[in-house]
Amino acid sequence: MKTTETPAPVPAQPGPPVAKTDAPHGPSRKEKQEGAVLNVFSHGILVVWAILVVLPLLWAVMTSFKDDSSIFSSPWSLPDKLHFDNWSRAWTQANMSDYFLNTILVVGGSLIGTLVLGSMAAYVLARFDFPGNRFIYYLFIGGMSFPIMLALVPLFYVVNNMGLLNTIHGLILVYIAYSLPFTVFFLTAFFRTLPSSVAEAAFVDGASHSRTFFQIMLPMAKPGLISVGIFNFLGQWNQYMLPTVLNTDPDKRVLTQGLVQLAVSQGYKGDWSGLFAGLVMAMLPVLAAYIVFQRQVVQGLTAGALK
Repeated sequence: MKTTETPAPVPAQPGPPVAKTDAPHGPSRKEKQEGAVLNVFSHGILVVWAILVVLPLLWAVMTSFKDDSSIFSSPWSLPDKLHFDNWSRAWTQANMSDYFLNTILVVGGSLIGTLVLGSMAAYVLARFDFPGNRFIYYLFIGGMSFPIMLALVPLFYVVNNMGLLNTIHGLILVYIAYSLPFTVFFLTAFFRTLPSSVAEAAFVDGASHSRTFFQIMLPMAKPGLISVGIFNFLGQWNQYMLPTVLNTDPDKRVLTQGLVQLAVSQGYKGDWSGLFAGLVMAMLPVLAAYIVFQRQVVQGLTAGALK
């Protein structure tokens, strides 16, 4: 009986040396150079943009502490001394205090109403599927593209017929209607990024829809609320066209109307230092609000992309 023998292994023949493959290469030298050039270019654009934005603000603040003669004789030099009387004169004689109070009432009431109504509408549109959902959503989107200039005349007659002309609460309602489309659009996209398991767990525990919204979902949407709140605050604080048409009572003027009146009156008197002081007064609340909430604004804008 023959047995098959395993043949001896044949020794490998020496061949040409094989080049070793290195690990995946990083960016080449050319790519690094292109990236460095692009980085320098982008940083240069940011520096130029920062100068264009910050320099006028600093010049306005510096000018608000000068006297009228120094503003024209040496506009780019530092003030010889700080003239705080410019601020007190603008606050008292130019009625900036009354304009500030009216603006705080209007913007505060409209901002709260916009966030409450906008967040409720956005939550329903984002989390519930019902007939007409898309239609209502696109109605809000259409409101963003409608120019406010076309609505001024009919809006004037509507507000006048409702007895809300030259009233604080009438201006608040108009501001809310003006800001709702963007608020609903922004928060609808934000509520869609929130996990639905948290709301489902609340429903299992017996929570109602309203309790789930106000105690669970709304606190989770805090970054989005702060972001859209800052944008609405900027838009409503700087609004000029709507109060000019709907608020002609001198005692109920808001800050933008007061600044225009201050510019006209102080222009004839030559009190340019008081005008710059009033301008800086109107600018500081907006700047302070953005500085305080800038981190929340960035979180709210990037939340949807990160999830």
